[in-house]
Amino acid sequence: MTVEQVSPVDVAELAARLDTAAVDATAIGQLADEVGLDVDGGYAVQAALVGRRLARGERLVGLKMGLTSRAKMAQVGVDEVIWGRLTDGMRVPDGGTVDPAAFIHPRAEPEVAFLLDRLPEPGEPVGDFTDAVRAVAPAIELIDSRYANFRFSLPDVIADNTSAAAFAIGPWSPVPDGLDNLGVLLEIDGRIAQVGSTAAILGDPRRALDEGLRLAGRYGVRPAGGWVFLAGAATAAVPLRPGNHVRAVVEKLGTATLKAAA
Repeated sequence: MTVEQVSPVDVAELAARLDTAAVDATAIGQLADEVGLDVDGGYAVQAALVGRRLARGERLVGLKMGLTSRAKMAQVGVDEVIWGRLTDGMRVPDGGTVDPAAFIHPRAEPEVAFLLDRLPEPGEPVGDFTDAVRAVAPAIELIDSRYANFRFSLPDVIADNTSAAAFAIGPWSPVPDGLDNLGVLLEIDGRIAQVGSTAAILGDPRRALDEGLRLAGRYGVRPAGGWVFLAGAATAAVPLRPGNHVRAVVEKLGTATLKAAA
């Protein structure tokens, strides 16, 4: 089912089902096999899904990549990078607290975040870090598939806005040398849960930035100055439990933290 074949009614109904699942923190079955959804159709549903959040008063603040590491691809059983949208309603202050009960099966992962200074020009080599990129920071993303058992096809996860749930960003700093191979740790309650490198993010987080802007542009989405961009996870995701204290450490960039309410 291509985006041209998905009727507005179908798109709205599928988006409503995913939105209700997120609001009620209740998993649903996969949609793609049920309705024959493909990648283009998935992005049409994603746009409508995020549109429901915007209608409730949230605003777009950035973009995110998904499945940019082999570990994540293997973890969820798909094999193509994807992109999604971020709203201010998903943002958690660095060191802030989230309620695990507000999600279905949340997982935390360490990321690299970029802050865009302005709208890049078409074809501009953003990955070479022109002045379109203002700063970089360590980040934590909470992902929370709205599908039962965290199982889905590629169109399913795209429609579900790439499982986006929440994110926290640490202090911003100038882009350091060697961004393509910085050490990354994910700590849970002071213990190391995952070890990785920024090289796991498409070989270089700057590649993820280029790829994300290219893919989003294919669907008519271009970022604005001041938007953030989550480049993707450097390790596999770890389940978030009540009372957990999560810390992402990225070499040369520092830390980002969040807490789960008990």
